[in-house]
Amino acid sequence: MTTSLLSVHDLACTRGDRLLFKGLNFTVRAGELLLVQGGNGQGKTSLLRLLTGLARPEAGEVHWRGASITGQRAAYHAEMMYLGHANGVKDDLNPVENLRFAEGLQGRAFNPGLATAMLERMGLSRCLDLPCRVLSFGQRRRVALAALLLAGATLWILDEPLTGLDVHAVALMEELIRDHLLAGGLVVATTHQALNLEGIPVQRLLVGNVAIPGPA
Repeated sequence: MTTSLLSVHDLACTRGDRLLFKGLNFTVRAGELLLVQGGNGQGKTSLLRLLTGLARPEAGEVHWRGASITGQRAAYHAEMMYLGHANGVKDDLNPVENLRFAEGLQGRAFNPGLATAMLERMGLSRCLDLPCRVLSFGQRRRVALAALLLAGATLWILDEPLTGLDVHAVALMEELIRDHLLAGGLVVATTHQALNLEGIPVQRLLVGNVAIPGPA
């Protein structure tokens, strides 16, 4: 059996005076997708923030490779990438410069040739020299996806990754997730749209009391 890389132990989360969830336990192994489901305001994004270490749980722990992330933040963040609702793209920088900035924040050496290749794979070859403020939301999302690929992280945490993408970009996102999982990575994601990932192991985690129907 493949060893679990990410695990959650008796996790609880509150928002103000409201308890979103408690006693949450799960594990995610290499090659697996955890699909977090639930209605609006049920705690999906809050859970992702706990998994990234951006927020602290009311109770319980998040473990990576068998140890709490609170005691290994630098090592954990070197292996984890988070893509939220905001793309984290700087308006005044072009796509290549944005990737240079993202790599610098992570303390990694920048490879301009690899960065350009990632952006071209995202269909942005005509936008490389343009400031990102003139790009569409979907194009800016593709810049963020290129940064995700360039980071080489084992764990992807994705909050509504299909938002703002056209049908071709959705298919590309599905391909990226599938390739990442087949290469031994793992993904935790929320999405209101069905993912076409036939043959990929999918766990479903219901947060709150509203399920989302449909295949993963």
